Amino acid sequence: MRSAPTILHLDMDAFFASAEQASKPSLRGKAVVVGGLGPRGVVATASYEARVFGVHSAMPMAQARRLAPNAAYLVPRGAFYRSISEQVMGLLRALSPLVEPLSLDEAFVDLEAGGTAWDDASARLAGAKLRADIRAVTGLTGSVGLAASKMLAKIASEQAKPDGLVVIEPGTERALLGPMSVRTLPGVGPTTGDHLRRAGIHTVDEMAEAGEDELVRLLGKAHGHALYAMALAHDERPVVAERETKSVSVEDTYDVDIHDRVRVGMEVQRLADRCVRRLREAGLSGRTIVLKVRRYDFSTLTRSETLRGPTDDPAVVREAAARLLDPVDTTGGVRLLGVGVSGLADYTQEDLFAQAAGERGDVVGSMEDADDVPAAEPAAPAERRWVSGHDVTHAEYGHGWVQGSGLGRVTVRFETPDSEPGRVRTFRVDDPELDPAEPLPLVARRPGVGEGGGPSADEGRVRAV
Repeated sequence: MRSAPTILHLDMDAFFASAEQASKPSLRGKAVVVGGLGPRGVVATASYEARVFGVHSAMPMAQARRLAPNAAYLVPRGAFYRSISEQVMGLLRALSPLVEPLSLDEAFVDLEAGGTAWDDASARLAGAKLRADIRAVTGLTGSVGLAASKMLAKIASEQAKPDGLVVIEPGTERALLGPMSVRTLPGVGPTTGDHLRRAGIHTVDEMAEAGEDELVRLLGKAHGHALYAMALAHDERPVVAERETKSVSVEDTYDVDIHDRVRVGMEVQRLADRCVRRLREAGLSGRTIVLKVRRYDFSTLTRSETLRGPTDDPAVVREAAARLLDPVDTTGGVRLLGVGVSGLADYTQEDLFAQAAGERGDVVGSMEDADDVPAAEPAAPAERRWVSGHDVTHAEYGHGWVQGSGLGRVTVRFETPDSEPGRVRTFRVDDPELDPAEPLPLVARRPGVGEGGGPSADEGRVRAV
């Protein structure tokens, strides 16, 4: 363990929802829920205003609507969130070469490796500056935890939420962890938590008192040893700058089970194309094609095929996915499909199955990019589809976003990140002057002006534990 709190954990506050509030002036300070909007959709992120009503991530969207019927419900804009994440990760890399991203909105940073911090005071300054820089660049807020280990830094950032900074000073770790639930520790999920609860172990102190031998008996050698060390506040895991990507995959859950075998095949082809796009964006290729099918009864099948060499050829991936689907019985209906590629490499074998790819020619073209659009509500062939929360532009009224659509009409609110809340207008879905648009960049705002970061917080607030 280090003698100074030089490991930093950043967690952006209600990231997707806050980004939507920042880009849509009319939603600032209001309940916003981002996720799949179909009957089987789930909440990806809820703003702090929505959390007051009990809405939280991973909740079924139907339940969220019952709890907060007046909230704004939006479909995720993945590319938009990734662009903001890149800005935030750039600020982290300016602090240290050792940055370990965990997701779009969360990362560890080794401040000592970057020479940015070496003691308590310099770590606090680095954390405060980072929060200020994030607000200045993106207009959003993030919570920062600082400690001598990754486990404790993450616990600190949870305590800092929303929009704060918490430092866990070396020497105080055992007293802090003791009364906390065992679920606080990394690696204690629902199953492990149930094992410990049945053994009468509910807190970290009780885990430490049970002893290493008892934890090994309950949980197995590797898991028991690791959790006992963490219960004593020992965590030597380093911050790892590059975490190896093991696979790239995409999947869709459908609001209504698919029974038509032709439709199932078309969906698999579409997913294969999306998967290849992600591969190419990452500069990767892969040897093993994986198909995932969840049927009407929730039984899940996974099938895979390993090629002779790595590829990022969409025709090759489509054909392999089709071969994997062929023997799968889908007569009862399909509720989820997924296609993935593993066995990744940073090069391709361009002539792999070249003949098969060439024979296809342009017969099977690249499908429309639908990464941010649920597959659950296919549009009528004659109509363009307008997705709630996504950007549009109108020849007369300029930039706006879709509030809703149906019955041949689409409702749009015209506003931009740096405008006042805009007016709402309704158009026919086939209005020739209305077109989809790219998101506009965010504009940094004064502290406390509707960032969506929850309750008002004093700028630079620091809480030390």
